[in-house]
Amino acid sequence: MEDNELNNMNSATGGFMYSAAVIAFIVVSLIFNGIMTLVPQYGYAYWFLNFLPSPIAIAASIALTLKVRKVKFRAVFPVKCRPKYYFIGLLLIFGLFFSLNQINDWFLKLFNVGESEMYVKLNEFIYSLHGGWVALALLVVAVMPAIFEEALFRGVILNASESTLGTVRTVLIVGFAFSLFHGSPEQTVYQFLAGCLFALVAVRSGSILPGIVMHFLNNGVVIVLAASGAVDESGGFMTPTVQIVLMVLGAVALIVGLVLLILDRPTVEKTKFGKRIGFMFENPPVKKCVKGSVKSFFSSGSVAVAVLGILWLFNFATLFIGQ
Repeated sequence: MEDNELNNMNSATGGFMYSAAVIAFIVVSLIFNGIMTLVPQYGYAYWFLNFLPSPIAIAASIALTLKVRKVKFRAVFPVKCRPKYYFIGLLLIFGLFFSLNQINDWFLKLFNVGESEMYVKLNEFIYSLHGGWVALALLVVAVMPAIFEEALFRGVILNASESTLGTVRTVLIVGFAFSLFHGSPEQTVYQFLAGCLFALVAVRSGSILPGIVMHFLNNGVVIVLAASGAVDESGGFMTPTVQIVLMVLGAVALIVGLVLLILDRPTVEKTKFGKRIGFMFENPPVKKCVKGSVKSFFSSGSVAVAVLGILWLFNFATLFIGQ
């Protein structure tokens, strides 16, 4: 790794990436809003176009950040990891979807979001999918967000920031940035916890791939269940018994997955010079926070935090206005 690249692997680069992604998202969204006026509202074209600005903006902002901050692709997109981390990821996503997701449902009911026009129309869109539309929906709603959002949060932001932010603060800040990026007050708690779990898996595994698989399953399972008729129109399972059983199993899977991550230990190589732990091993030691790095992240990411914070407050206010 060259000196310039090494020096730029810091929280300032992570914050820069966050701001660049938000600015790009605003620009791309404005363009797509104009395009979406040309198609019928709430039709298939409308919904598919609605999901495209985020991945396009993320791709453009990542390219810009890597060039401006002089960081190489391989430095922020590690892929190799032990197979056990995919197993742990499956346990965690099963727990998130079938157990921790109850937090999400509770907030949706608290603010009556399920009765809003946008939510109802989106629900109708998902349950109307059939044939080739299911495959297209999986691509746009599950595959693309999984790849690009993980590339942004558990790729560039996490890997650039951890060396100075430290492991714990990086996991928490990535979770915060992930939840704020979605701008949904009713889903903030769930998205923060999910973002932290995805980040923890990325740190422990040293790879972005387990998170991509987890993210894809989190988004794609709903589409598959709806298309297969396994869930009713309200999104709940046909029988309360099945729902309770899966909730309990989800809680167990979540606990087991967390325990496996907590008990996970770094791989140590014995050499003629003694023991060493390097970046090539599966679980590098927990990094400590460098003084001033948190401030550096939020200074560089101030545009993103300010814009998304205002949007979050606006959306939060509309939850009460709509009641």
